[in-house]
Amino acid sequence: MKYGIQLPVQSQSTIYAEPWEAGAGPDDLVEIARAAERAGFDYVATCDHVAIPRRLAPAMSTVWYDPVATLAFLAGVTERVRLLSHVAVVGLRHPLLSAKQYATLDHLSGGRLVLGVGAGHVQEEFEALGVDFRQRGAVLDESIDALKAALGPEEFPEHHGKLYDFEGLGQRPRPAQTQVPLWVGGSSPPAVRRAALKGDGWLPQGDPRDRLPAQIERIRDIREKASIQGPFAIGAIAEPLYVGTPDWDVGRRTLTGPPDVLAESLRAYRAMGVHQIQVRFRSRSRTELTDQMAAFGDEIAPHL
Repeated sequence: MKYGIQLPVQSQSTIYAEPWEAGAGPDDLVEIARAAERAGFDYVATCDHVAIPRRLAPAMSTVWYDPVATLAFLAGVTERVRLLSHVAVVGLRHPLLSAKQYATLDHLSGGRLVLGVGAGHVQEEFEALGVDFRQRGAVLDESIDALKAALGPEEFPEHHGKLYDFEGLGQRPRPAQTQVPLWVGGSSPPAVRRAALKGDGWLPQGDPRDRLPAQIERIRDIREKASIQGPFAIGAIAEPLYVGTPDWDVGRRTLTGPPDVLAESLRAYRAMGVHQIQVRFRSRSRTELTDQMAAFGDEIAPHL
Protein backbone atom coordinates (compact mmCIF):
# COMPACT_ATOMS: atom_id res chain seq x y z
CA MET A 1 0.00 0.00 0.00
CA LYS A 2 1.46 3.33 -1.10
CA TYR A 3 1.28 6.54 0.88
CA GLY A 4 1.26 10.22 -0.03
CA ILE A 5 0.74 13.58 1.61
CA GLN A 6 -1.31 16.70 0.99
CA LEU A 7 1.25 19.43 1.42
CA PRO A 8 0.83 21.99 4.18
CA VAL A 9 1.34 25.73 3.60
CA GLN A 10 -0.12 25.68 0.05
CA SER A 11 -3.70 25.61 1.38
CA GLN A 12 -4.62 26.86 4.81
CA SER A 13 -8.21 26.02 5.58
CA THR A 14 -8.87 26.24 9.32
CA ILE A 15 -10.13 22.66 9.18
CA TYR A 16 -6.60 21.29 8.94
CA ALA A 17 -3.93 24.01 8.87
CA GLU A 18 -1.48 24.17 11.77
CA PRO A 19 -0.67 27.59 13.32
CA TRP A 20 2.96 27.51 12.14
CA GLU A 21 1.87 27.41 8.49
CA ALA A 22 0.69 31.03 8.58
CA GLY A 23 4.30 32.21 8.59
CA ALA A 24 5.65 29.55 6.22
CA GLY A 25 6.49 29.89 2.54
CA PRO A 26 8.39 28.48 -0.45
CA ASP A 27 11.47 27.35 1.51
CA ASP A 28 9.27 25.28 3.80
CA LEU A 29 7.48 23.68 0.86
CA VAL A 30 10.82 22.72 -0.66
CA GLU A 31 12.07 21.07 2.53
CA ILE A 32 8.79 19.21 3.08
CA ALA A 33 8.71 17.93 -0.51
CA ARG A 34 12.30 16.75 -0.21
CA ALA A 35 11.50 15.11 3.12
CA ALA A 36 8.60 13.29 1.45
CA GLU A 37 10.90 11.99 -1.25
CA ARG A 38 13.49 10.79 1.29
CA ALA A 39 10.79 9.05 3.32
CA GLY A 40 9.44 7.13 0.34
CA PHE A 41 6.18 8.99 -0.11
CA ASP A 42 4.56 8.13 -3.43
CA TYR A 43 3.26 11.65 -4.03
CA VAL A 44 2.93 15.18 -2.75
CA ALA A 45 -0.39 16.89 -3.41
CA THR A 46 -1.79 20.39 -3.76
CA CYS A 47 -5.32 21.80 -3.75
CA ASP A 48 -7.07 24.19 -6.14
CA HIS A 49 -9.16 27.32 -5.67
CA VAL A 50 -9.00 30.43 -7.81
CA ALA A 51 -10.72 32.89 -5.45
CA ILE A 52 -12.48 32.59 -2.10
CA PRO A 53 -15.59 34.71 -1.41
CA ARG A 54 -15.59 36.88 1.66
CA ARG A 55 -18.33 34.79 3.32
CA LEU A 56 -16.10 31.68 3.29
CA ALA A 57 -12.75 33.33 3.95
CA PRO A 58 -12.86 33.02 7.78
CA ALA A 59 -13.10 29.22 7.52
CA MET A 60 -11.30 28.47 4.26
CA SER A 61 -8.80 31.37 4.34
CA THR A 62 -7.69 32.87 1.03
CA VAL A 63 -4.36 31.01 0.96
CA TRP A 64 -4.62 28.59 -1.96
CA TYR A 65 -1.49 28.28 -4.07
CA ASP A 66 -1.99 27.57 -7.76
CA PRO A 67 -1.53 23.81 -8.22
CA VAL A 68 0.31 23.89 -11.56
CA ALA A 69 2.78 26.57 -10.47
CA THR A 70 3.35 24.90 -7.10
CA LEU A 71 3.85 21.38 -8.46
CA ALA A 72 6.15 22.67 -11.20
CA PHE A 73 8.19 24.53 -8.58
CA LEU A 74 8.51 21.36 -6.50
CA ALA A 75 9.29 19.22 -9.55
CA GLY A 76 12.45 21.26 -9.93
CA VAL A 77 13.72 20.44 -6.44
CA THR A 78 12.78 16.72 -6.36
CA GLU A 79 13.55 13.74 -8.56
CA ARG A 80 11.18 10.85 -7.88
CA VAL A 81 8.08 11.78 -5.90
CA ARG A 82 4.89 12.03 -7.97
CA LEU A 83 2.95 15.29 -8.25
CA LEU A 84 -0.80 15.09 -7.55
CA SER A 85 -3.47 17.74 -7.94
CA HIS A 86 -5.94 16.93 -5.19
CA VAL A 87 -8.08 18.14 -6.68
CA ALA A 88 -7.97 20.43 -9.70
CA VAL A 89 -11.36 22.03 -10.35
CA VAL A 90 -10.87 21.61 -14.07
CA GLY A 91 -14.37 22.83 -14.92
CA LEU A 92 -13.21 26.37 -14.14
CA ARG A 93 -10.87 26.35 -17.13
CA HIS A 94 -11.13 25.34 -20.77
CA PRO A 95 -9.75 21.80 -21.24
CA LEU A 96 -7.16 22.96 -23.77
CA LEU A 97 -5.81 25.43 -21.23
CA SER A 98 -5.64 22.77 -18.52
CA ALA A 99 -4.08 20.31 -20.96
CA LYS A 100 -1.39 22.82 -21.94
CA GLN A 101 -0.50 23.46 -18.30
CA TYR A 102 -0.54 19.87 -17.06
CA ALA A 103 1.14 18.42 -20.18
CA THR A 104 3.97 20.89 -19.70
CA LEU A 105 4.20 19.95 -16.02
CA ASP A 106 4.38 16.25 -16.87
CA HIS A 107 6.98 16.92 -19.57
CA LEU A 108 9.18 19.03 -17.31
CA SER A 109 8.94 16.59 -14.37
CA GLY A 110 9.81 13.54 -16.44
CA GLY A 111 6.36 11.96 -16.21
CA ARG A 112 5.47 12.40 -12.54
CA LEU A 113 2.01 13.97 -12.82
CA VAL A 114 -1.14 12.42 -11.39
CA LEU A 115 -4.10 14.57 -12.40
CA GLY A 116 -6.72 14.56 -9.67
CA VAL A 117 -9.95 16.32 -10.64
CA GLY A 118 -13.13 17.32 -8.86
CA ALA A 119 -16.37 19.22 -9.39
CA GLY A 120 -15.76 22.10 -6.97
CA HIS A 121 -18.11 23.57 -4.38
CA VAL A 122 -17.72 27.37 -4.22
CA GLN A 123 -20.55 28.96 -6.20
CA GLU A 124 -19.10 32.48 -6.37
CA GLU A 125 -15.90 31.10 -7.85
CA PHE A 126 -17.82 29.59 -10.75
CA GLU A 127 -19.91 32.70 -11.28
CA ALA A 128 -16.86 34.98 -11.38
CA LEU A 129 -15.29 32.80 -14.08
CA GLY A 130 -18.46 32.49 -16.13
CA VAL A 131 -19.17 28.80 -15.45
CA ASP A 132 -22.64 27.50 -14.53
CA PHE A 133 -22.32 26.23 -10.95
CA ARG A 134 -25.53 24.19 -11.21
CA GLN A 135 -24.10 22.26 -14.16
CA ARG A 136 -20.68 21.64 -12.64
CA GLY A 137 -21.13 17.87 -12.66
CA ALA A 138 -21.90 17.82 -16.37
CA VAL A 139 -19.06 20.26 -17.00
CA LEU A 140 -16.63 17.98 -15.17
CA ASP A 141 -17.86 14.92 -17.05
CA GLU A 142 -17.12 16.48 -20.41
CA SER A 143 -13.93 18.11 -19.16
CA ILE A 144 -12.59 14.67 -18.26
CA ASP A 145 -13.36 13.35 -21.74
CA ALA A 146 -11.76 16.38 -23.36
CA LEU A 147 -8.70 16.20 -21.12
CA LYS A 148 -8.18 12.53 -21.91
CA ALA A 149 -8.05 13.44 -25.58
CA ALA A 150 -5.89 16.52 -25.07
CA LEU A 151 -3.40 14.73 -22.78
CA GLY A 152 -3.15 11.67 -25.01
CA PRO A 153 -0.39 10.90 -27.50
CA GLU A 154 -1.81 12.94 -30.40
CA GLU A 155 -0.22 16.30 -31.16
CA PHE A 156 -3.53 17.44 -32.68
CA PRO A 157 -6.18 16.09 -30.26
CA GLU A 158 -9.85 15.99 -31.19
CA HIS A 159 -12.96 16.31 -29.05
CA HIS A 160 -16.55 17.06 -30.04
CA GLY A 161 -19.00 17.60 -27.20
CA LYS A 162 -21.84 19.80 -26.03
CA LEU A 163 -19.58 22.27 -24.22
CA TYR A 164 -16.20 21.93 -25.91
CA ASP A 165 -15.36 21.30 -29.54
CA PHE A 166 -11.85 21.25 -30.95
CA GLU A 167 -9.74 19.61 -33.63
CA GLY A 168 -6.79 20.60 -35.79
CA LEU A 169 -5.14 22.47 -32.91
CA GLY A 170 -1.69 21.20 -31.97
CA GLN A 171 -0.14 21.28 -28.53
CA ARG A 172 3.45 20.54 -27.66
CA PRO A 173 5.22 19.52 -25.54
CA ARG A 174 3.29 16.32 -25.06
CA PRO A 175 3.19 14.63 -21.64
CA ALA A 176 6.16 12.42 -20.87
CA GLN A 177 3.76 9.65 -19.84
CA THR A 178 1.90 7.69 -22.48
CA GLN A 179 -1.18 8.06 -20.29
CA VAL A 180 -1.41 10.57 -17.46
CA PRO A 181 -3.25 8.90 -14.55
CA LEU A 182 -6.55 10.66 -13.88
CA TRP A 183 -8.03 10.24 -10.41
CA VAL A 184 -11.51 11.55 -9.64
CA GLY A 185 -12.23 13.11 -6.27
CA GLY A 186 -15.46 13.22 -4.31
CA SER A 187 -17.64 10.98 -2.18
CA SER A 188 -21.17 11.82 -3.32
CA PRO A 189 -22.97 9.16 -5.39
CA PRO A 190 -22.39 11.08 -8.67
CA ALA A 191 -18.68 11.55 -7.84
CA VAL A 192 -18.20 7.88 -7.01
CA ARG A 193 -19.95 6.84 -10.20
CA ARG A 194 -17.86 9.33 -12.20
CA ALA A 195 -14.67 7.92 -10.70
CA ALA A 196 -15.70 4.35 -11.50
CA LEU A 197 -16.67 5.07 -15.11
CA LYS A 198 -14.22 7.75 -16.16
CA GLY A 199 -11.22 7.64 -13.82
CA ASP A 200 -8.08 5.64 -13.29
CA GLY A 201 -8.54 6.05 -9.54
CA TRP A 202 -10.74 7.45 -6.77
CA LEU A 203 -9.87 10.13 -4.22
CA PRO A 204 -12.47 10.09 -1.44
CA GLN A 205 -13.21 13.29 0.42
CA GLY A 206 -13.38 12.56 4.11
CA ASP A 207 -15.09 9.16 4.13
CA PRO A 208 -14.71 7.59 7.59
CA ARG A 209 -13.39 4.06 7.77
CA ASP A 210 -16.77 2.48 8.29
CA ARG A 211 -18.11 4.01 5.09
CA LEU A 212 -15.24 3.03 2.80
CA PRO A 213 -16.06 -0.67 2.25
CA ALA A 214 -19.50 0.13 0.83
CA GLN A 215 -18.06 2.85 -1.41
CA ILE A 216 -15.34 0.53 -2.70
CA GLU A 217 -17.87 -2.22 -3.36
CA ARG A 218 -20.03 0.23 -5.30
CA ILE A 219 -17.08 1.25 -7.47
CA ARG A 220 -16.28 -2.37 -8.22
CA ASP A 221 -19.89 -3.12 -9.04
CA ILE A 222 -20.22 -0.14 -11.39
CA ARG A 223 -17.03 -1.04 -13.23
CA GLU A 224 -18.02 -4.69 -13.52
CA LYS A 225 -21.45 -3.85 -14.92
CA ALA A 226 -19.85 -1.48 -17.42
CA SER A 227 -17.27 -4.16 -18.36
CA ILE A 228 -14.41 -1.80 -17.50
CA GLN A 229 -11.14 -3.57 -16.83
CA GLY A 230 -7.62 -2.49 -16.03
CA PRO A 231 -5.85 -0.97 -13.04
CA PHE A 232 -7.83 1.32 -10.76
CA ALA A 233 -6.27 3.05 -7.74
CA ILE A 234 -8.52 3.29 -4.69
CA GLY A 235 -7.47 5.91 -2.17
CA ALA A 236 -8.29 6.85 1.40
CA ILE A 237 -7.52 9.76 3.68
CA ALA A 238 -6.27 8.44 7.00
CA GLU A 239 -6.95 10.01 10.35
CA PRO A 240 -4.38 12.60 11.54
CA LEU A 241 -1.25 10.87 12.85
CA TYR A 242 1.42 11.43 15.44
CA VAL A 243 4.20 8.85 15.63
CA GLY A 244 5.02 8.24 19.28
CA THR A 245 3.48 9.67 22.42
CA PRO A 246 2.86 13.42 22.09
CA ASP A 247 3.44 15.77 25.00
CA TRP A 248 0.83 18.20 23.68
CA ASP A 249 -2.83 18.06 22.74
CA VAL A 250 -3.04 16.58 19.24
CA GLY A 251 -6.81 16.14 19.27
CA ARG A 252 -8.95 13.14 20.08
CA ARG A 253 -9.23 11.94 16.47
CA THR A 254 -5.46 11.73 16.00
CA LEU A 255 -3.93 8.26 15.91
CA THR A 256 -0.92 8.13 18.22
CA GLY A 257 1.41 5.49 19.59
CA PRO A 258 4.42 3.40 18.69
CA PRO A 259 5.04 2.52 15.03
CA ASP A 260 3.78 -1.05 15.28
CA VAL A 261 0.44 0.10 16.70
CA LEU A 262 -0.02 2.73 14.01
CA ALA A 263 1.01 0.31 11.27
CA GLU A 264 -1.55 -2.24 12.46
CA SER A 265 -4.26 0.41 12.42
CA LEU A 266 -3.37 1.59 8.92
CA ARG A 267 -3.20 -1.95 7.53
CA ALA A 268 -6.96 -2.07 7.99
CA TYR A 269 -7.21 0.19 4.96
CA ARG A 270 -5.33 -2.32 2.85
CA ALA A 271 -7.70 -5.06 4.00
CA MET A 272 -10.61 -2.99 2.66
CA GLY A 273 -9.02 -2.86 -0.78
CA VAL A 274 -7.32 0.54 -0.54
CA HIS A 275 -4.20 0.99 -2.70
CA GLN A 276 -2.92 4.32 -1.41
CA ILE A 277 -3.50 6.32 1.76
CA GLN A 278 -3.05 10.03 2.16
CA VAL A 279 -1.56 10.79 5.57
CA ARG A 280 -1.42 13.98 7.61
CA PHE A 281 0.64 14.62 10.71
CA ARG A 282 -0.04 16.94 13.62
CA SER A 283 2.91 19.28 14.11
CA ARG A 284 3.97 22.53 15.75
CA SER A 285 6.74 23.40 13.31
CA ARG A 286 8.21 22.40 9.98
CA THR A 287 10.93 20.46 11.75
CA GLU A 288 8.45 18.48 13.80
CA LEU A 289 6.52 17.69 10.63
CA THR A 290 9.56 16.48 8.69
CA ASP A 291 10.67 14.44 11.73
CA GLN A 292 7.25 12.80 11.79
CA MET A 293 7.45 12.08 8.07
CA ALA A 294 10.89 10.52 8.47
CA ALA A 295 9.70 8.35 11.35
CA PHE A 296 6.73 7.22 9.27
CA GLY A 297 8.96 6.27 6.35
CA ASP A 298 11.50 4.46 8.49
CA GLU A 299 9.31 2.73 11.06
CA ILE A 300 5.76 2.41 9.75
CA ALA A 301 5.88 2.23 5.95
CA PRO A 302 7.81 -1.08 5.85
CA HIS A 303 4.87 -2.70 7.64
CA LEU A 304 2.22 -1.47 5.23
